[in-house]
Amino acid sequence: MAAAESDREVPSALCTEFLNFSVKDTASKWLQVTDLYKEVYHHLARYVPKIYCLGPNLNPQSEDLLAQMLLQSPLEWYLCGEDPSTGLAKLEQNNQPSQLCGHVFKVGEPTYSCRECAADPTCVLCMQCFLGSVHKEHRYRMTTSGGGGFCDCGDTEAWKKGPYCQKHEPNISDSCQEDPLAHLSTDMIARCYNVFSVVLKYAVDMLTWDKEDELPLGLEPPDRSDTYYCMLFNDEVHTYEQVIYTLQKAVNCTQKEAVSFATTVDRDGRKSVRFGDFAFCELAKSVIVRNTSRQSKPLRVQVMHSSVVAHQCFALKALHWLGHVIGYSDALRRILCQVGLERGPEGENSSLVDTLMLCDSKMWKGARNVYHQLFMSSLLMDLKYKKLFAIQFAKNYRRLQTDFMEDDHERVVSVTSLSVQLFTVPTMARMLITEENLMTTIIRTFVDHLRHRDLQGRFQFERYTAQQAFKFRRVQSLIGDLKYVLISRPTEWSDQLREKFLEGLDTFLELLKCMQGMDPVVRQVGQHIEMEPEWEAAFTLQMKLTHIISMIQEWCATDERVLIEAYKKCLTALTHCHSGFADGEQPITLSMCGHSVDTIRYCVSQEKVSIHLPVSRLLAGLHVLLSKMEVAYRFPEQLPLSELSPPMLIEHPLRCLVLCAQVHAGMWRRNGFSLVNQIYYYHNVKCRVEMFDKDLIMLQAGASMMDPNHFLMIVLSRFELYHIFSSADCRKRYNRENANKDVVQQNNTLTEEMLHLIMMVVGERFEAGIGQVEGCDEIKREILHQLCIRPMAHSELVKALPENENKETGMERVIDCVASFKKPGVTGRGLYELRPECAKQFNLYFHHYSRADQSKAEEAQRKLKRQNGEDTALPPPVLPPFCPLFASLVNILQCDVLLGMLGAVLQWAVEPSAGHWSESMLQRVLHLIGMALLEEQQQLENSSEDNDVYFNFTLKMSRPGEAPSNTASVLALLENLQNAPHLEVHEGMIRWLLKTVAGIKTMRERSASASTVTASESRGQEETACDKDKAERKRKAEMARLRREKVMAQMSEMQRHFINENKELFQQSLEELDASTSTSLEHSPASSDAALACVGPRRSRPGEKRQVVTCILCQEEQEIRADGKAMVLAAFVQRSTVMSKNRTRPPHDPKHYDPLFMHPDLSFGTHTGSCGHIMHSHCWQRYFEAVQAKEQRRQQRLRVHTSYDVGNGEFLCPLCECLSNTVIPLLPRTMGSSSCEQPGLGQWLKISGQQIKAMHSAHRKLQPVSTVEETVEEECPAPEVFTVDYIPTNPYSSTIKEMLATFGTATYKVGLKVHPNEQDPRIPIMCWSSCAYTIQSIERLLVDEKKPLFGSLPCRQDDCLSSLARFGSACWTAACQPTVQGHFIRLLAALIPDPQVEASPCILDVDMLHLLVSVVLSYGSVHSQDSSGLSVDAVQLHLFHLITVAHMVQILLTSGPEEVTMEQESGEAERGEEEGACRLYNTLRTHVGSSLPEVASGWHLWRCVKTGILPYLRGAALFFHHLHGVPAPPELHALCPGQWEVLCGYLSLPSNLLQLFHGQQELLEPLLHGWCTHPGIQQTLQGGGVLVSFPRESNSLIDLPDDYSALINQASSFTCPKSGGDKSRAPTLCLVCGSMLCSQSYCCQTELEGEDVGACTAHTFACGAGVGIFLRVRESQVLFLAGKTKGCFYAPPYLDDYGETDQGLRRGNPLHLCHERYRKIQKLWRQHNITEEIGHAQEANQTLVGIDWQHL
Repeated sequence: MAAAESDREVPSALCTEFLNFSVKDTASKWLQVTDLYKEVYHHLARYVPKIYCLGPNLNPQSEDLLAQMLLQSPLEWYLCGEDPSTGLAKLEQNNQPSQLCGHVFKVGEPTYSCRECAADPTCVLCMQCFLGSVHKEHRYRMTTSGGGGFCDCGDTEAWKKGPYCQKHEPNISDSCQEDPLAHLSTDMIARCYNVFSVVLKYAVDMLTWDKEDELPLGLEPPDRSDTYYCMLFNDEVHTYEQVIYTLQKAVNCTQKEAVSFATTVDRDGRKSVRFGDFAFCELAKSVIVRNTSRQSKPLRVQVMHSSVVAHQCFALKALHWLGHVIGYSDALRRILCQVGLERGPEGENSSLVDTLMLCDSKMWKGARNVYHQLFMSSLLMDLKYKKLFAIQFAKNYRRLQTDFMEDDHERVVSVTSLSVQLFTVPTMARMLITEENLMTTIIRTFVDHLRHRDLQGRFQFERYTAQQAFKFRRVQSLIGDLKYVLISRPTEWSDQLREKFLEGLDTFLELLKCMQGMDPVVRQVGQHIEMEPEWEAAFTLQMKLTHIISMIQEWCATDERVLIEAYKKCLTALTHCHSGFADGEQPITLSMCGHSVDTIRYCVSQEKVSIHLPVSRLLAGLHVLLSKMEVAYRFPEQLPLSELSPPMLIEHPLRCLVLCAQVHAGMWRRNGFSLVNQIYYYHNVKCRVEMFDKDLIMLQAGASMMDPNHFLMIVLSRFELYHIFSSADCRKRYNRENANKDVVQQNNTLTEEMLHLIMMVVGERFEAGIGQVEGCDEIKREILHQLCIRPMAHSELVKALPENENKETGMERVIDCVASFKKPGVTGRGLYELRPECAKQFNLYFHHYSRADQSKAEEAQRKLKRQNGEDTALPPPVLPPFCPLFASLVNILQCDVLLGMLGAVLQWAVEPSAGHWSESMLQRVLHLIGMALLEEQQQLENSSEDNDVYFNFTLKMSRPGEAPSNTASVLALLENLQNAPHLEVHEGMIRWLLKTVAGIKTMRERSASASTVTASESRGQEETACDKDKAERKRKAEMARLRREKVMAQMSEMQRHFINENKELFQQSLEELDASTSTSLEHSPASSDAALACVGPRRSRPGEKRQVVTCILCQEEQEIRADGKAMVLAAFVQRSTVMSKNRTRPPHDPKHYDPLFMHPDLSFGTHTGSCGHIMHSHCWQRYFEAVQAKEQRRQQRLRVHTSYDVGNGEFLCPLCECLSNTVIPLLPRTMGSSSCEQPGLGQWLKISGQQIKAMHSAHRKLQPVSTVEETVEEECPAPEVFTVDYIPTNPYSSTIKEMLATFGTATYKVGLKVHPNEQDPRIPIMCWSSCAYTIQSIERLLVDEKKPLFGSLPCRQDDCLSSLARFGSACWTAACQPTVQGHFIRLLAALIPDPQVEASPCILDVDMLHLLVSVVLSYGSVHSQDSSGLSVDAVQLHLFHLITVAHMVQILLTSGPEEVTMEQESGEAERGEEEGACRLYNTLRTHVGSSLPEVASGWHLWRCVKTGILPYLRGAALFFHHLHGVPAPPELHALCPGQWEVLCGYLSLPSNLLQLFHGQQELLEPLLHGWCTHPGIQQTLQGGGVLVSFPRESNSLIDLPDDYSALINQASSFTCPKSGGDKSRAPTLCLVCGSMLCSQSYCCQTELEGEDVGACTAHTFACGAGVGIFLRVRESQVLFLAGKTKGCFYAPPYLDDYGETDQGLRRGNPLHLCHERYRKIQKLWRQHNITEEIGHAQEANQTLVGIDWQHL
């Protein structure tokens, strides 16, 4: 009890203090004291524990209020020396706002970076600055912020141009940068200084305080209570579920509370989970620790004294307050920076800022966030102090990173993440490199944290523990920091910068030396490798370092001295690595074709080999720079080029390339997948720039300094092919007949790979520095070769090109000169197609093609040439010349060893006995010959004198072998092969080669002798050869054509013969065909001259036709008859709100809801759709039982949903796999009795009145007699022709009856969301309602798509409508007859008042089409007992006319006041209509009174009636057409004028509808009076209910903004409605009603039908009757949901300029709304096809089935 009392006393005690407290006095007292520090601490010690942390539930509102009054106000008074409200305002007035924007990004806010002007990708603008900047016209990238960065607007170093937006543009006047403190008086400065130092010191003390039970000196509370908190801290190890489960056990709270605790802990970093005395809290702590320590380290829990927690709460408040106060003036900001960075008494690292930084990893998340924000708004916004802070940050860099390695929070909430704000400023980065040696510090820290090495000192990632893997992930952020430091290259170098950069390079080379040769592999022979070795870590490291290596090369390229030094250092490092690598290899001598070379014996297939060679690759990059910067030619004396040993340079890269070749040849299969993956990444676009490409360059560098023959022999030796090509009789086919088939195959592949390598060494010259090309030529060539495979989308191209450190590929600059863009349609994406003139630059052996790419490209290019009628040979393209440093590479093409190899392969091809050669080997040889010939041709064309052509391949290729073997020359072999039958494919290529040889000879002869005759002759010969060739082709084609024609003639002859023999068979089937085609009844009206009418006594009677259909399951034909086997149509019934005009109406209670009358707001309807496939009912039942059985088996095996829910009666249509959940029986058309009795309206009203009375009394007799008053009313004698107790015979067979019940129950079950109950009286109502709703929705669709009323519906909808209408007219036979008659009586009572029916609805609350359909369809149950020969048609017409009049009244009552429009001059005919409208309206006014405004214009009224009633008339026409099968008049099959008259005629209405009323005025007047005096009318008209005006507009999805970033912005300011002010992680927009929801999170889960569902699922039930269309804003994807278990993602309607969607916003291109695609989504929704779309998506993609859609 005591606790409760004390609780109650606390506030009152506070109140008295509060009343006695004077802010001003306290402040003036502080102004007098000498030791402000002590005084303020004393004040805080007294008040803080009284305000904060008084009980288990904190009350932030009152706490903040009190803290503001008692704690912050005195500080502000002291600061200003006067009332803060005026003092701070003055400060703000005098302040000159900073040009830096400094807006700190919230999570999910859009950020923009200009791809043309940003210094690097981390330079971003907020939306406001971006819209006011020049960059919005440039190419920009849009992303969503992860939170925590700030806007760089106004920072001149961040932007190459346009650094300011309009708002932050500096004024000319304040260009002189004065000290902001100049505006303040000295004592103001002193006061600020005092307050800031006290408050900041207090906050730092409290946040870094680590004792749980006592407080710092001077803060001990005067009276100490015994209250504690059990405080739970966040970590990144435990999941939400673990924490929730543990809390439920530890502090026995509900799941909801536990979820709320867990959410807060995750958001703020800590949360108290229990309040009480020490023992009580300690108990909870022990439970939590015990429960979570099993899997991993336990959750961190502390029991803290409430006063400690109170002071920590206020410390955070105080930091907030500081951030708020410095916002008033730059001067205050500067003073705070000064206070923060001032050294304390302990010297080094003792300033308050240092203390905070170094204790970062000990603080909880919330505290970190607050002080990081303060740093951003203070230190980083003041350029002077930003520099000082950066220096402190760099000094402590190592310690901070080491703390971060141990810390288990993400990097976002670590102080190390501020590096991006400091290191990316170019001047700052260079200052830190020179003054703090930052580059070396970062790399050293990095290397220190990767401690695992092997004996050679290389990194070893084998058997990495989870702890080490975690650390390895952390360590990678250091590489990010290094990237920031290097991202902008220096334009001028100081000596100090050179020195420090080279020192950094030394440490970087140390790092690369640890990687050189890591993860070596040895070929497995015999058995497969047991454990897949770890390879990913090494490649992760390589990928992360790729950009760093490239950037270091770019830095070197900006200064010659640095480049020369770096080259020397790198060479030394490589030599050092090689000396450690000498694997005791023994020297051998190779000789071939009269040349010999000394090398070492080394077999890749037997020794260790590694794919990681970063040191050699860096050297290769620098070597190219020597050539590109021309350093090699200008300062050769400073370079150690003479010391280079080319064989040493090429050794390791060559081994690596041989390894790839052997893997391709299948020699390393037993080494498992890890090696395959390594090879894949080695060539992959992410790594190849610094791996494969550089290895190739190294080979080129080495080969350019060697004798080409020596180079080739070493290559042969490493490829282990030397023995094949070196034997003297290799051309005679080295004797391997006994060789193993696999070995032969392997050697063939190796030979192909080796020839390819030679092509690449000679042919890859598109890197500036190797060949004489521009930088952009390389990208052009990449794009060109990608597009040679197939046309590609922009994103595919970007993926295929390497990105630089700024995430740019450089593609946009050059794409337009190699490709043209083709825009997308409603689906698909925009594609780039290669320009035809670029195809001649295609190189089949492009070095970045994979094997698959190569064969696709070859096929595509040959096909293209065939289409253009060209020769299909693919000769090599013309290449640019080499740079001088690499010029000697050309000689490889004409050296003896290569000619020997070419000759050998050609010789094997001439006599192909065994499989020792392959076609692709020959193809490569021909390509190489082509390259050599083109090289010679180029040199001849470019040479002025004959003597400077040193390249003479034609001479060498025509020279036969030496004396002993006398082998044929290459040229002779080629001529031999030209007509070889087994080489047809290569015929074109060989022809092209021989032609080129002839051309070159001609050129040489021409330059030798002046005569040109020979040239023309040779051309003449060529032409005749060409002509012969063409003629031959033509003859072949002609032969083929004749053959084809002959075959066709034979076939048609046989066909004719067959038909003649089986004449009668064909005759019969043709008749049937005729019968079935005319079932659509659209063609032959009974009386062609009379106008067609579909209702009433004059209704046209379509001719009798049998309707025969085929079952899709058993393929049997069946006629549809009432007494035959039932045929059914697969159908899908769903609830719908697509046409709803009132989404706020709460869903009805299914048990008691009476659906007889549909409200005109159509808030919930039941829609039936069908795929139009027909089955026997028994076939369908068998099929469905099989589906059910399968489902039961499946459930035992797997616990996932399928795309259909069998428990709910769903199945997929057996033919088209459309989702269905019931079947509609097909019924024959009801034949109207051609009875004579056709009463007028008055007579009919009388008859029906009598019938109804008779039914009333009959129904009363059926009910159990109530002992209440006997009805005094005398029994009304029934008209003698109306037998109430007559039970009509049911015309339908048993199977049809069963199907009638099936469909009725299904519609009832789905429409009302209840359990099936075949006896429920509401079943027929639901069926009629579904029929009406489906008709209305189809009518709206046709209007929206501007299609005619008839003839434009697909036949599946046609069939569905006729089945629904006919089913409706028959469903009374399956229900209890008196029930249906009861429905009819109540329906009719809405029109004709009936004293015995109570609570008839008011006319404004009834949807007339629903009423019409229900009345007409329920009338059958009454008519069946009438033997008077009363015509059904007449009754239908009277009902229709009555309801039409009622609808006109409805329209006039709801027509708004007239808009002031020009009166149209109307013709004679229209006059009558307008007068009629006025008369009717005035009659209504007399009944209703003042609720209706006065309307003078008849024209306005008639227009209201005409437009308002049209949808109803069109719906009625559809209904009667499908019910009676009367063909529609041709005018309604098109959108032509005069539709109104035709439509009225078809419906047997006068075209002046008002005649209906005026013609029968005396009969209708009393009805009208009854309708208008209903109490509901006044109520609705005076704003009591929902007033729907007609015509109802079609609903659309919401309007979306054109620019996607507007949506992102809207979403980023959306906060979760449940967890106070927290940012929502997955804001999701409902496209139907525009609500923003917090999806996919615990906080917004609600309970729906007994299970927890996410916000979106819950919303679909309220807004879309279970179907929802959402846009997930952060992911830019559309989400379709149906029910709880079905959903799919759909392409969003937003496209970038390249016609592609960007799901997940990964690419960041600006997105704009594509209206066609949005219309497509809208059409799916209006057609009720969302559920079907989801079904198809889930069938096509099984991963969608596993998603928990209900949690979204």
